[in-house]
Amino acid sequence: MAVKVGINGFGRIGRLVLRAILAKYPNDIEVVAINDIVDARTNAHLLKYDTNYRTLPNDVKADDENIYVDGKAIRSFAIKDPATIP
Repeated sequence: MAVKVGINGFGRIGRLVLRAILAKYPNDIEVVAINDIVDARTNAHLLKYDTNYRTLPNDVKADDENIYVDGKAIRSFAIKDPATIP
């Protein structure tokens, strides 16, 4: 059973954490939420295309509320206080 985690802040480090999880621990860690001030579509684009780490090979899509990586939904939030994330 995978450990479910959320990432608070999806800047350079947050995106690299998700990339590392996808590459090394795809069956052990499941990212279920991302909290960041930027919308889901922009975060999906920044995850997919990185000038230093190149294009992520996984399929990345987004809608208004979720980022989808290889078909799995990651809920996107923009909440100032992470303690109030549902």
